[in-house]
Amino acid sequence: MSDSPTILLVDDEIAHLKTLEKLFGREGYNVLCAEDGQQALDAIRQQAPELVITDLMMPGDIDGMDLLGLIKKLTPETEVILMTAFGTVELAVQGMKEGAYDFITKPLKRAIVLKSARQALERQALLAENRELRARLAKLHGDRDIIGQSEALRRATELVGQVATSDATVLLTGESGTGKELFARMLYAASDRSEGPFLAVNCAALPESILESELFGYEKGAFTGANQRKIGRFEAADGGTLFLDEIGELSPQVQVRLLRVLQEGSFERLGSNETTHVDVRIVAATNRDLEVEMREGNFREDLFYRLNVINIHIPPLRRRLEDVSLLAEHFLARYGAKNSREISGLSSEALAALGSYKWPGNVRELENVVERAVVLDRDGLIDLDDLPPHIVEGADLTTTNSSITIPLGTPLDEIEKMVIDETLKLTGGNKKMAAQLLGIATRTIYRKL
Repeated sequence: MSDSPTILLVDDEIAHLKTLEKLFGREGYNVLCAEDGQQALDAIRQQAPELVITDLMMPGDIDGMDLLGLIKKLTPETEVILMTAFGTVELAVQGMKEGAYDFITKPLKRAIVLKSARQALERQALLAENRELRARLAKLHGDRDIIGQSEALRRATELVGQVATSDATVLLTGESGTGKELFARMLYAASDRSEGPFLAVNCAALPESILESELFGYEKGAFTGANQRKIGRFEAADGGTLFLDEIGELSPQVQVRLLRVLQEGSFERLGSNETTHVDVRIVAATNRDLEVEMREGNFREDLFYRLNVINIHIPPLRRRLEDVSLLAEHFLARYGAKNSREISGLSSEALAALGSYKWPGNVRELENVVERAVVLDRDGLIDLDDLPPHIVEGADLTTTNSSITIPLGTPLDEIEKMVIDETLKLTGGNKKMAAQLLGIATRTIYRKL
């Protein structure tokens, strides 16, 4: 079957109908024709077209406005363009309020008709891809916030699955904004300790004195202002998991106390001589290179080896650009609901811009960009105008000099696969962008793959 979109033409003027049929047929579209509303409905039930172009004023029980309403109920993903005489422009505008994509006035001009049809079909394809992305998100991840299907992400999540049921200490490394706490929570949820508590402490967010009392607790009267006993995070996490984020920021004094807990499973509250024993699994995270910190004397070597029993590196977003479209769609749904905004999706240009940016702030930066776009959007479709200028400026792929060498005699199907594979590498796995560069439909790439 052809990958070309199907257009249904509806008009009771036979000569006009035949003219349009020839026009769109020469452009390579699959064309269906109907002479009234009832014939159009019968055709739609047999083969839902991507686009319907219908006259407004038609004889019979179903005119153009009636047909528009029925289409939006039967196949809401189908776009509709209304044809109207000058005297019924107000009615056509009303039709757009009820879901029509556009209206064109008779006598029709070839360039205007084709332009409107192309834009409607681009929108239809975009919305179809966004629906597919949402379905893939639901299938791949359910309610999880770790979104993506790249090889780099898959390796990290597989390692989490391998070590989750052990009690080994895990060190999560990676740049800021890559989602290390999400991985820590995923590790906890898959562990045998999932019925116990999960507590998180950001070691960089608290001064040394407060951090020490936060981790280990204190007795009444241990210091000025200690009016009652406080249970620390280690004690509160007994039987569960304690996540220590930004572990590289610990002071030497706190490092010594943490080392003892890891070695012996015990500690004393501040102001107490009583030893407290705990059964806690430690998951630590850092965006620093702790081996460099050790060489510079900022981090204890013995503590590093206690923490680094299992190391899981979280890849930066620039190493898994094929996940950008899935992540963007995930955040779009989240912040659309949070801000009560009806957002249909992202334009192909916006997806291209997001897919070619290098994301120094990683997933956190992408999340902020999508939230900003949702708040600023005015027409229900995230476009380039809704993105920050520095992201749009880096979106051009046309300057690349990438090429491939194909030996003579290579079978055509192998050539096709090589070209698609190399183009996907160029676009970071973004199939929408690859399809645009190759001049084919996105669904063709999915089918070929």
